[in-house]
Amino acid sequence: MKPLDQASVIPLYHQLKQRLSTKIQSGEWKPEDKIDSENQLMEIFHVSRNTVKKAIEDLVQEGKLYRIQGKGTFVSKPRFEQSLSGFYSFSRVLQEKGLNPRDEVLVIQELYPSTKVKNALELQEDEQVIEIKRLRFADNEPIVLESSFLPKSIINDTELLQEVSSSSLYSLLAQRFNISVVRAKEAFEPVLIKEEEARFLKTETGKPALLLERTAFDTFGKPVEFCISIVRGDRCRFYTELN
Repeated sequence: MKPLDQASVIPLYHQLKQRLSTKIQSGEWKPEDKIDSENQLMEIFHVSRNTVKKAIEDLVQEGKLYRIQGKGTFVSKPRFEQSLSGFYSFSRVLQEKGLNPRDEVLVIQELYPSTKVKNALELQEDEQVIEIKRLRFADNEPIVLESSFLPKSIINDTELLQEVSSSSLYSLLAQRFNISVVRAKEAFEPVLIKEEEARFLKTETGKPALLLERTAFDTFGKPVEFCISIVRGDRCRFYTELN
């Protein structure tokens, strides 16, 4: 193996980081593989422990590696990437990436909304909403914990909402309720996963996540859904392009 360039102006830890990244990108190290130990990397590349630690820490922060206390360092599964440049559907995004989307409906219930939900949907004080709480999977791995709130006034048969387990919500609204969602606005906020959320998402409390709040509008510009999602930060990445 070609040694690191000790005379280069590029710091050794950065050179090592690039070597390790190449192993991941080339597939030499596959997702869930345990990588060489710090001692092994020190011996292979003839560098100090601090150099190895810094290279690994950077890759952990970037989500390419993860640590398990007492067991070692492992290659992370690649994140799902989604552009924010246009309207998108979670199910459709996964299908386009060759993954199998699946939803598990946790609850469908009628309730009086919180102030945030009421304002987002432009409801009157006495209006109720229907909450659809779902756990969303990619190839049987839970990725998103999601609660959608719909004005009760636009849903003439709540039993039909059970079909959301086998159909996307927006397709269901179009086919069963003649409601076409044509645009949405979203807000993103970094959060830490709470205990209850961690149980559903099969991850650890305190792990990073994204809180997404989406308001969806129909062809008349009327808000028809307010959605609150907790998205696993280790499995999803959103990006935008600036011109």
